Amino acid sequence: MSEFEKAVTGLGEECGVFGAYDMDGHDVAASIYYGLFALQHRGQESCGIAVTDTAGKRKVLSRKGLGHVNDVFDEKVLSELKGNLGVGHVRYSTAGGTRVENAQPLVINYVKGTLAIAHNGNLVNAIELRKELEYTGAIFQTTIDSEVIAYHIARERLEAATAEEAVRLAMKKIKGAYALVVSSPRKMIGARDPFGLKPLCIGKRENTYFLASESCAIAAVDAEFVRDVLPGEIVTITKDGIASDMSMAMPAEKQARCIFEYIYFARTDSTIDGVNVYHSRIIAGKALAESYPVEADLVVGVPDSGLVAAKGYSEQSGIPYGMAFHKNSYVGRTFIKPKQSDRESSVKIKLNVIPEVVKGKRIVMVDDSIVRGTTCANIIKMLKKAGATEVHVRISSPPFLHPCYFGTDVPSNEQLIAHSHTPEQIRDMIGADSLGYMEIEKLKNMVGDLHFCDACFTGNYPMEVPGEDISQAFE
Repeated sequence: MSEFEKAVTGLGEECGVFGAYDMDGHDVAASIYYGLFALQHRGQESCGIAVTDTAGKRKVLSRKGLGHVNDVFDEKVLSELKGNLGVGHVRYSTAGGTRVENAQPLVINYVKGTLAIAHNGNLVNAIELRKELEYTGAIFQTTIDSEVIAYHIARERLEAATAEEAVRLAMKKIKGAYALVVSSPRKMIGARDPFGLKPLCIGKRENTYFLASESCAIAAVDAEFVRDVLPGEIVTITKDGIASDMSMAMPAEKQARCIFEYIYFARTDSTIDGVNVYHSRIIAGKALAESYPVEADLVVGVPDSGLVAAKGYSEQSGIPYGMAFHKNSYVGRTFIKPKQSDRESSVKIKLNVIPEVVKGKRIVMVDDSIVRGTTCANIIKMLKKAGATEVHVRISSPPFLHPCYFGTDVPSNEQLIAHSHTPEQIRDMIGADSLGYMEIEKLKNMVGDLHFCDACFTGNYPMEVPGEDISQAFE
């Protein structure tokens, strides 16, 4: 997500990882490119691809840069990335700043060979692990916790019999949220944290295997979805097929998938852990209509993640669904960075209200969250200026009350409007005629039997978290 995006939405996205291994020896860089393209919504600050030829000298070739996937890669660059095994990454910075050396994948050359690592997530013990490594002589090139993971895998590999065993031993030390895709000279390894906080899945197309953050990226390369990597599972893909190690798994009741994948992060056409994202957002909208009915003429959603929940609200309430906004999809990372005072104009650049749709009507406006409240207030002002007589806001998540330590850029408490204001005060501040948040007890309806993390709403973290903001600790 660009600085502009962050300023407009107030919320940061996550990272996306993608891996490919062609057993027939064909180059995979183009497939990784398309996979990353499908995951672009998960990170827009930087991206990278690293590939190796399993039959040749096994040298790793990589290209990384700031910006979108099509800013960094073109046909010429992709044609130079020769190799049938590779990993890719799109990044939104949750720990460490926006600089090219923080782009992934990380490529580590060490005594046992070369590893390329792509990581989505955040470690809660990254600071102590990094200090421990520094005191034993490690020199860090980046300010991201992903490098801490890479170091630990490389160190464990010195004694471990295999690369996957090194990953397992490293997982015993790292704590937090992570989905990893690792390429060693002849293997592709995927690992998911024992809580399942970050998603990871497996795909297959003929003799090529894929690992991806979301199933939409598997579909983008015309591959067949095989299954999700399970929480705590390590999968190793070689020419002999897939091997699974579940020794790091924990009981299902302790698992804690990020509920915000279903509310906001994931693409609508993805399915994560057996739950379709589109379906979960429809359910969220229906729950809002049950909890907060209102007399209105039209239900509209704020693009993009509010659109499906708005459809659900419409279906449950019987109020017609309409498209009230035009979204400008071409606001890229080079757009001038807005100051706090410029947020209103920034919203207008990104979203435009269609006056013919809303004029003279009572509107139900559905969005995924209210973080600072600035954006929501500006959109309501735009709707009323375009002629809406009433604007009733419905939010498909509960109020944000606590920071996230697991890779979601939820701001500190002081910046969360719900932390210091009641819903009625927020309603008044944003200029809405009524305001309704998703009820916490109804979140489970979105994901069925899955156990999930809702700490940003409840403060009930699935593991011990640091008492400080670790996001800029390495700066």
